[in-house]
Amino acid sequence: MLIRSKDLEAIFAGRVTAAFRRWKRPTVKAGGTLRTPMGLLAIDAVEEVDPAVLGEADALEAGLSLEELRQMLAGREGVCTRIRLRPGGPDPRTALRGKTKMSEAEVAALGARLARLDGAVGGPWTAAVLAMIAQRPGVAARELAALLGMERDDFKVRVRKLKALGLTISLDRGYRLSPRGTAFLARGSRAAAAAKD
Repeated sequence: MLIRSKDLEAIFAGRVTAAFRRWKRPTVKAGGTLRTPMGLLAIDAVEEVDPAVLGEADALEAGLSLEELRQMLAGREGVCTRIRLRPGGPDPRTALRGKTKMSEAEVAALGARLARLDGAVGGPWTAAVLAMIAQRPGVAARELAALLGMERDDFKVRVRKLKALGLTISLDRGYRLSPRGTAFLARGSRAAAAAKD
């Protein structure tokens, strides 16, 4: 579910408590959350509504006039759906990416998770992507993808998986390693060097 920046600001300020969409199939469910650049959004309800009975109060919940709401829903396919939402707290990745003190068990578990990500696409990529981001912070995704021989969209999907583990941070342009990512790579380098001795 895509939400415009100005609508996110209104939701987090408490001025907007609902969104309306026409969907063939809902992309969110009640009780779930959405990650956004401003934090988590809690989805309290997802309900079908008849657009013909929507009034001014409904439009106001979405930060729109009734005319704007009707225009937004007009001529689109799918069931008219009201999504009740509210701020759901900070993004847990924000706290995770600052966690640099990891036990051996945590490092091993993170290494195993990266190995599973590698295996899911049939070959290693996580170490190469982390190393590339470490070497070239702030470089655009298309440039990094080309250097690694990947399609840009595939590269971005993979970086999002690393971000979910708290290892990378998205910048206005490109990425950088988080403190956790830097610490993890340093631990891996030390372990590799010790294994050679």
